Parts: sequence; structure tokens; C-alpha cells
Amino acid sequence: MGQQIPVTSSFNLPDGRTVTIETGKLATQADGSVLVRVGNTMILATVVSAKEAKEGQSFFPLSVDYQEKFASAGRIPGNFFRRETKLSDYEILISRLVDRAIRPLFPDGYMNETQIIANLISADKDTPPDAFVALAVSSALTVSDIPFSGPISEVRVARINGEFVINPGKSALENADIELLVGATMSDVTMVEGEAKECSEKDLVEAIKVAHDAIKVQIQAQLDLAQKVGEKALNKRAIKPLPEDEEIKTQLTDFATDKLYQIAKSFLDKSARKEQFAAIKEQFVAALTEEKGEEYMEEKGELVDYYYDKLKKEVIRNMVLTDSVRLDGRKLDEIRPIWCEVDYLPSTHGSAIFTRGETQALASLTLGSKLDEAMIDNALGMYHDKFILHYNFPPYSTGEVKPLRAPGRREVGHANLAARSLRQVLPTENNPYTIRIVSDILESNGSSSMATVCAGTLAMMDGGIQIKAPVAGIAMGLISDGQRTAVLSDILGDEDALGDMDFKLTGTEKGITGCQMDIKIDGMPYELLERALDQARAGRLHILEKMQETIAEPREDYKPHAPRIEQIIIEKSFIGAVIGPGGKVIQEIQADTGTIINIEEVGDKGIVSIASADKASIEKAMNRIRQIAFVPNIGDVFTAVVKTVMPYGVFVEFNGKSGLLHVSEMSYSRIDNVEDVFKEGDEVKVQLIDIDRKTGKYRMSRKSLMAKPERNGQGGTDGQDDGGGERRDRGGDRRNRGGGNPPQPSQSKK
Repeated sequence: MGQQIPVTSSFNLPDGRTVTIETGKLATQADGSVLVRVGNTMILATVVSAKEAKEGQSFFPLSVDYQEKFASAGRIPGNFFRRETKLSDYEILISRLVDRAIRPLFPDGYMNETQIIANLISADKDTPPDAFVALAVSSALTVSDIPFSGPISEVRVARINGEFVINPGKSALENADIELLVGATMSDVTMVEGEAKECSEKDLVEAIKVAHDAIKVQIQAQLDLAQKVGEKALNKRAIKPLPEDEEIKTQLTDFATDKLYQIAKSFLDKSARKEQFAAIKEQFVAALTEEKGEEYMEEKGELVDYYYDKLKKEVIRNMVLTDSVRLDGRKLDEIRPIWCEVDYLPSTHGSAIFTRGETQALASLTLGSKLDEAMIDNALGMYHDKFILHYNFPPYSTGEVKPLRAPGRREVGHANLAARSLRQVLPTENNPYTIRIVSDILESNGSSSMATVCAGTLAMMDGGIQIKAPVAGIAMGLISDGQRTAVLSDILGDEDALGDMDFKLTGTEKGITGCQMDIKIDGMPYELLERALDQARAGRLHILEKMQETIAEPREDYKPHAPRIEQIIIEKSFIGAVIGPGGKVIQEIQADTGTIINIEEVGDKGIVSIASADKASIEKAMNRIRQIAFVPNIGDVFTAVVKTVMPYGVFVEFNGKSGLLHVSEMSYSRIDNVEDVFKEGDEVKVQLIDIDRKTGKYRMSRKSLMAKPERNGQGGTDGQDDGGGERRDRGGDRRNRGGGNPPQPSQSKK
């Protein structure tokens, strides 16, 4: 079969770059495959879905994987195997962003196993590919026959120098004070995640609006592509309808509605509420089994589970909307009780406990040197990160028994949200440390990621990190039936599952530093979003107030057992001298002083970081480096030591440098034999009078520091010894052999 002619659709980004969506050329055996190209950046997305759901399948098995091929950027992976292995944290985060945007758009009842794979196959280092992955995935779904209520797309919106820019280049992002990834359908925003440098709620909403306008253009391009593809894209698979049994539904509603309401209104704790909710279902199942028999229940059991979960959700939602009260008895905007403690772990470099209701995070701070930085090796390049945040969610935090595994996608996502929120307030100057925060969730009932932000802030303040301002986080929820709306502050785990929107916001008293939103409600007006953001701000300020009751500002100094790191700046030309051949010099300094030394080249300077728990050792190492990197200036005066005596002068050492004191610069008096004046080890006061531009050698003078002998009345000198041990100048002054006055005879000394 010959090469097929691909079908394409294209659009322009606001900056004029063309984005092309192509299908029908690559991976044609997949149910849907699309190539998205922006300049030299190319992303291939494929989707395959099983023709039938597995027997008894009760959930939608969707997997989304994004992976960057190192060859796309002309690189070979830096790992031992020299090939792509498991997804990096960065790739997991992009996979999560796409998953969150598309998962709600598959129809209820579609249980066919579905796999989405997106690969970066060509890269332009100044075009961040993550902003185009959702476009590629949605396009692949749109041209397939898989049922999907899209299209959707995602864009990055950043405010750079006061202007909002869509999908800016990587270099431009360095100047952004707002950076968001926004996902949306043609009518509704579905997902937002990003960071900001303490922006206002109003600015955040404005950024989302700008992003949504750009997304609409990308969605129209997908619809145009589907029209060109034709039948396959326009006629989706039939969905097997969900089983219905009105009799069971009615019986369950009559039996359980009031009971569910009473439990919901009892304001029990999480464990007791869960047990009593489960007991109601067991009672109904027992009654139905007695009436209909076990065979009937085996057939209808899954249907009972489905109807019960749906009814429970409806009862709780109605209670919140009608009574303006929540499962734990709180008002809609009420924050659970908070208590904090710092300096809890004596051996760490900083620690804190943050507890809010039934959610508790224990954060520990570790300070390290440059050697402890995290090496990030991605397809577009390798870099080092000196701020690390790890989040652990052990099973006991929810009272469950599960095997311990490596951190999953949820842990990676929560850690990233907390890290990007705290990163905005890290000190930008005088911070030589690699900072690692570990958050262990000890209890969880709602928003452990926001507890991590709070605990991380407290731990850094306890450890003496001079952050710009404390950061707190709050998780918000929203319930709406189209007529009534309730915005919930500091949501519980149960409220997260039954709401129409959950969003997490972090920030200081001044503004927002991080956000993550998943919006499930259709047609949510921006006015409602602004209302929710304002309520979130009030909750955030309340949490900050509670945190500041525990510790109001960072400690003035680090813990006594924390490593001390001092920095000195040297000229770039001296980096090699400090390191020495094969690292000999720097290794010798480290061994002699017991310090750890790192040198980083920044522009035309070298930043030398010296780490040790002993201040005297740091000072000793700093003095050694100062000697090596010392730059003398012409006119500087030094006390030098004679190292080598030569017939034409002596070589002297001063401040780790070596210079020549020529015989002509030793004295105003004539010196016939240098050895009569100096021997090795003598100290001599000298002045730097010249630096050879080609060789960099130093010329020193002793004569320049002496009082110039006075001439006698005949114009000669008295030939008096300067007191330094030299013989008298027996030759007298040199004759003026040029023009002018005739030479005068020298006058003898008495």
C-alpha cells in the first residue's frame, strides 16, 4: 500500500507562529493518531481503546503517558542504560495535566480500557512542549471513533512585563510573574495549574480569560480536522447504556434517604461517618436479599452499589445547599481547628508539625551544599535544582493497610504544587544552601498538599531560612445545582469527591503563589470563580494568622548543628588556580581545613561556596582561597618574604603571589652584590610598581618606599646608605650626559 495523504488543519498563535495538526500519516493502526508541529517541535499522540469493556468492569481504566524522546533534542540519556526508562517527575506532571482535563469528558458508562501515549519526537529548546501535549491528545481523540465530549486544549499563559502572552518561549518565561497552564472546552474552563509571584485574585481570573480565548481557536482547528477526516471522526462508537432498575432505585431511595441525612447531620468524625454510611447499605442489602434471594442480589449487587453511592452524594449535596452546613458541622467558610509546632525534631535543621482538623503534616528541613543539588536530566537539557520538596503519603494516614511503593503520580503532583508555591518566597540573595523539605503526611482528611505548604513554610522559618514571607495553602470546594451554589472553605476528603469544583490556592498575605483547579461544573461564570477566590483569600489569611502565632518570622540564625556555608566571589581567571591541576589545590585545601568547597562560574565571576560545621575551618579555607585569587593593584604595599636570590635581584612572595624585586629597585644607592643585602627568608617591605600585560608578572620596588636622598648644592646626591645594610654608593650620581647645564663634579663625603 502506498503512502497515504495526511489530513491537516492549522492555526496561528497570537505571536504569529503556525501550529499544524496532522493525521493519517503516522501510527495509522491506532484508533486515533495525530502529529502536532510548532516550528521544530513535534508531538505524536496516539489513542487506543478496547472494543468491549471487561466483564464486571466497574470503573473507567484510562491511562495517559507522556514521554520525551532524548533523540528529539539530539541527546543521549545520561543514565546507566543510555535509554529512556520510567517516566520522569516532569513527564508524570504533564501526563497528570492532560489526564485531569480529559477524564471528565468521557461519557458515564464507558468502561472500555483506553490508553493514551504522547511522545515528543522533535524538540526546539525554546519551545516548551508541555503546552501542546493536551492539544495533540485531544486531537487524537477527536479524529477517532472513541466517544469523547471534547475537543479540549491547554495553553500556557504568562504575564511578562505586564502583558499576557500565550505559549511564550522558554527564555521569555524567566521574566514572568504569572505562569499558568489552563485547560478548557469551547465553553468551559476545566483545569488550571500554575504559579505566580504574589498576584491578586483579579489578575488570576484575567489570565484564565486570556487563556480561554486562545483555547477556543485551537478547538476550532480540531473540529475542522474532524470534518476533513469524515465518518470515523464524526460517528462515535455506541455506548452500552448503564443498567437501570427503577424498582431497586425507588426502594433504596425510600429506605436510605432519611437515614443518610441523619448521619450526615450528626457531624461525626471521618471514621464513624464511614462506618455508619456502610451500615445503611448493608441493612438494605440484607433486607433485599431476604425479600428477593441471594441469586437476585448477585445479579443486582453492582447496581445497588451504583445507586447507593449516587444517592449518598445527592443527600449530602442537598444538605449543604439547603442547610448551609457541612458534614462536620462547620459553616461554609469555616476553617477547621489548627495547631502548629516548630523545632519538634532535634536533629534536623528545621522542623514543623501542621495540623488542621484530621489532616496532619510533619515537615523536616535539611540544608546541604551544592553537591546535594538535584540533577534533572530531561530531553531538552540537564540542570540542577537547589530546592527539593518530597511528599510522602503512607497508608496509615488514612487508617488503611497497603504495601509501600515508590511515590505515585499523586505524590509527585502534590509535591510539585507545594514546591512551586514555596519557591516564590525563597531568598534570592545570600542563600548558598541546597534546601530539601520532606513532608510526611501522618493524618489525612482533605488537602494534605496544602498542609505540606504550611508545614514547609514553618520548617524553613524554624531553620533560619530568610524567606520573603510565610506561605499558606487552602483547598476549596463548590457545590451547585444550577440554582443554588455553596462555596466551601477547607474541604474534607468526602467533600472533595462530591463537589463540582475543587481548587487549591497558596499564597502570602500579599497574593497568590500557586494554584491548582479542577472545574467539573458546566458553564461556571467568572463571577462565581471570583467569589470563590475571594473566600479562599479570607481562609488563607486566617491560616497565616494561626501559623504566625507559632512563629512570626524566620529565626535570625541557623541551628547550631546545621552546616555553615560562606561564599566569596573571585575573578573567573582564578578558578583554575583554585582548583589546581587535576583538582590538586582544592582537594588539598579541603583536606587541610575539613571543609567542602564548590565553585560555580557565573558570568565573569567565580562563586566559591565553603561548607563546614566549624566556623574556624571555613575562615581558614577562605583565607587560602583569598591568597590564591588575590588581585594586587599597582601602588599596593606588602610585607614580602625573600624566596630566591639571583644576581639581578630577588624573588619575593606576598599574599600568595610572587614578584621580582630587581637590584635597581632595591635602593637609591648602588648595590654590587645582591647576596650582601638579602638572603632567603628575609622580610622586606615592597610596593607593586608594574604588571607585565603579556605575562602577568609583578615588578616590585623597595626604593619607592624610601625617602629620596637630597641633592647637594652641586646637584649630586649624598650617597648616604639608607640603613638597610647596603654599601654606600661609591660611584656617586650618574653624570648628566645630555644637553643643558654642564656636569658638576661630585662632592666627597666627610
